[in-house]
Parts: sequence; C-alpha cells; structure tokens
Amino acid sequence: MSFDPVDLASKLIACPSVTPHDAGAQQVIAEGLIAQGFTVHRFTSGGPPDGPIENLIALRGSGAPFFAFAGHSDVVPPGEGWTESAFTPRIEDGLLYGRGAVDMKGAIAAFMAAAADVREHTGTLAVIITGDEEGPATHGTTAIIDWMQAQGHRPDMILVGEPTSGARLGDTIKIGRRGSVNMWITVPGTQGHVAYPHLAANPIPALARIVARLAAWELDSGNSWFQPSNLEFTDVDTGNEATNVIPGAARARLNIRFNDMQRGADLVEQVRSVVATEAPHARLEARISGEAFLTQPGAFSALVGAAITQVTGVSPELSTTGGTSDARFLSKLAPTVEFGLINATMHKLDEAVAVADLHALRDIYADIIRRAFAAG
Repeated sequence: MSFDPVDLASKLIACPSVTPHDAGAQQVIAEGLIAQGFTVHRFTSGGPPDGPIENLIALRGSGAPFFAFAGHSDVVPPGEGWTESAFTPRIEDGLLYGRGAVDMKGAIAAFMAAAADVREHTGTLAVIITGDEEGPATHGTTAIIDWMQAQGHRPDMILVGEPTSGARLGDTIKIGRRGSVNMWITVPGTQGHVAYPHLAANPIPALARIVARLAAWELDSGNSWFQPSNLEFTDVDTGNEATNVIPGAARARLNIRFNDMQRGADLVEQVRSVVATEAPHARLEARISGEAFLTQPGAFSALVGAAITQVTGVSPELSTTGGTSDARFLSKLAPTVEFGLINATMHKLDEAVAVADLHALRDIYADIIRRAFAAG
C-alpha cells in the first residue's frame, strides 16, 4: 500500500463520509495502519438519529511513552456549487481538491504517512479516529475514551490533527479551546386576535426583555490565554405567519462560547434565573457541547513547536481561538494540543490543500513522533 500522503488523502476524500456515514473511510485507514504493524480495533456506537457511528483505535508498540494522534474521518455536507464533484479528488495547480482535504482527511493521511516513516520506536503509538466529530459528537470520541479506559490505555500526550494553521502551515498551535453551550427558550402565551388583546396573552414582550437582558450581559473580561466569553442569539421566532394574530408562544435560541473562567452548568443556571424572572412559566432547554480546556504551555507544546520550526522555519503561535473540537474530550486524558493544515477553505466550496503542505505536514508529524519517543 502506498503511504504517500497525497495518495492516501485522495482515497479518503473519495469516501463520502458525511456524518454519521462512514462510506468506507475507516476501512482505508485500517488497511493502511495494519500494513504498518498496528493492531486495529473498530467498533460501532449508538443508533439513529445520531448514529450508528464508526470508531477506530489503532495501537503499535507497548509501554511508555504513550503518544496518540487523534482525528475524525467524517466531513460536513458538501453543499451545492462545487466546480467538480466534492468527492472526486482532483489535483490542479498544486492543490488537492475535495471535501475533507483540509478538515481533516489530509491530516490523517499525513500522519499515516509519518507513522510509516517512523516504524521503529519504543513505547506506544496510537491513532484514534472517530466518525462523529462534525455532528453531535455523541457516539464518537467519548465512546473511544470509554473503550480506552476500560482497556487500561492512557496516553501521555495527544496530538489532534485539526486545521489550526492560518496564513501559513505551522503558524499556529492550539493549546486550548473555549467551551460551548446552546440554549432554547420558549415563552408561552395565549393566542388571540390582535383587536382583542384582553382575551390573549402576548409572549413577545417577555421574550424581548429576556433577550435584552442577556444581550447586555458581560460574562467576563477574558484572561491571558482566552478572549472574553460571549453570548449570541442565533434565532428568535414565533412561527406566526398572520398579521392579525397574537402568537401562542415565542422562542429564542442562543449560544455561549465561554473561556476557562466559566462552567457550562453555571451559565445555564444564570440564564435560567433571568428567564424565570421575566417569564416565570417559560421553559429553558440546554445542551453543553463541551467545557473550555487549556493545556498549559510546556514540554509537549514546545516539542510540537520545535518540529514545526525544524521543517518549515516557522515559529508557531500558541492560541485558543476558534470553535470547539474533540480535544475538549481528549484533554481529560492527557496533555492535548492541536496542529494541522491551513484552515482557509475548511467547510467551504472547493475545499483544497496544497500538495506541498501535505508532504510538509507528514515530515512535521514524523519529527513530532521521533521527538515524543525520544523525550519519553
């Protein structure tokens, strides 16, 4: 089997693995890792509507140090308007096009190629792949963590291959991420004719007060590693298409991206208090996607940075910006950092990665593997 990162990435792109469907992607990964001497464990978790989800963990070697690479084989839907098919990989002007090229089949391919280059090592090398990162993340990495803990596998360090680079490959390492919580507010009312308001109860004024109070809420001022937490309303709706009807309910949806000064459950209770004050009969539902985490700068982030500089000459910035990733779960196991390709085209039409960057990322990952085992 070829362990050229471009060839591997192309094979993975050709699998239309839109969450929760695997479409053969993890079979490609499994075959490649088995050929390198990994023992591959695959299992399916969950069921409809969020599953079933294919998960994979591969292990090579034994003992310490225990270094793990983590990624996801699922991708977001391609959408309409691609120049050519999103799942037909093509190379043009030095770029490999296809859904997942950047996020994050390219990184998986680069790491597989790197592992093939560094087949002799002491300690344990692991590859953790989920098919449920772009979706609800209900049956993915958390299920793998449960399996690892049950089997007694605990990494010393984890590298997540998310596309962290901005303007140039190697310019950014993520050492933390903000947490995220979604909330749904429903204020009940009594439907009625607008000409007879005394026979109805309009829920909109109460919801408007809730929105105004929460929109003006300054959660914190941030800290040395994180920007201030922020609350954003993402939808306000009554479902009312008539101009002469007072609606029977009014709804709002919000999201809070929060730093490590906050906890998701505390934020939910603070919002609940505001809602109860302004609309005692309102209902609040919440879903915490993950807590904020920070891997303090230290030996692991320095190791990754040194490998980047060795290959590219770039001195990376340590950052906590961006959305959530599965590092929020993995960080509970071991020091976790994220590093991968340039993220400019992820989730966009005509997603593409530079062929040269795939080769460079393979070399960086190979150097990280060597340094991780030498440090152990």
